[in-house]
Amino acid sequence: MLLSLCFLAPSAVAAKTILVLGDSLSAGYGIRPEQAWPSLLTQRLAERRIDYTVANLSISGETTAGGRSRLAAALATHQPAVVVLALGANDGLRGLSIEQMRGNLEAMISAAQKAGARVLVAGMRLPPNYGPYADQFVQSFADIAKTKKTALLPFLLEPVATRPELFQADRLHPTAEAQPLLLEHVWPKLQPLLR
Repeated sequence: MLLSLCFLAPSAVAAKTILVLGDSLSAGYGIRPEQAWPSLLTQRLAERRIDYTVANLSISGETTAGGRSRLAAALATHQPAVVVLALGANDGLRGLSIEQMRGNLEAMISAAQKAGARVLVAGMRLPPNYGPYADQFVQSFADIAKTKKTALLPFLLEPVATRPELFQADRLHPTAEAQPLLLEHVWPKLQPLLR
């Protein structure tokens, strides 16, 4: 028995970590946590025997400033190989400064890269009634990814954005039925980083 445990220990230690730092869209607001796309990612990795674990540190209502304040501790605790930054939606909905949002995201990317992690930036869009701010907001994610040389998913909610039946009553948060579609959307950008 002890001998078999010795053989199991190295593979458990060897598993690398994907850190997901996001807001309610990744935290699974309004649904069970195990239904959220990061939990479905955990299942996919296990099914495909890809030696990664997922640490989902997403918090409903989180802004880029909040994520930036939590990132150092998260990097120290989880020592991730990959960081998925899925923040910015709350900055945009509150009309916060795009320059500050960009500065927060760039600082988080720099910290993750300095810690040896590869980064995927998951962008967001705002409704057109936000005017020119909405255009600047969406463009900022592409600019950041280009400047910092990270992978980019331009719009996290793209596969469900035009399907109101896949949103909860608040029309902001995807349903449990939408989560597999979000995972399928994230996966092609994430998979190449799992090396």
